[in-house]
Amino acid sequence: MEKLRVLFVCTHNSARSQMAEGLLRAMAGDRYEVYSAGTEPRGVHPLAVRVMQELGIDLSGHHSKHVDTYRDVPMDYVVTVCDSAREHCPYVPARRRNLHQSFPDPSAVEGDEPTRLEAFRHVRDQIRAWLEETFVRQVP
Repeated sequence: MEKLRVLFVCTHNSARSQMAEGLLRAMAGDRYEVYSAGTEPRGVHPLAVRVMQELGIDLSGHHSKHVDTYRDVPMDYVVTVCDSAREHCPYVPARRRNLHQSFPDPSAVEGDEPTRLEAFRHVRDQIRAWLEETFVRQVP
């Protein structure tokens, strides 16, 4: 059976879309080819790498990509994971469905490192729960 292709998009492709890519690949990589991109890529956030490593998922080899990288790659699902990307992303058609699920930006949280790490963990866990419900238990 051919894997379904999923593209996660957020503004900077630094945290939310990167975590979604890593999580879905780890949770259901046997069913999905998973990608991520941004409208203004800026590099993978080190705290995203760190909180994903806590789950045994290595994002250290990931890099930010512009959404245009995948313009000619047919995607079954295109998922915007932040409101800004939904508003500013050029339309990328999905063969099956375009989805939007906004998650808070953990990189916008200020404070000491423990506070910021907790914000990244919280968003990571929100994304994981949504992916479980949306892509792992059922196909949208």
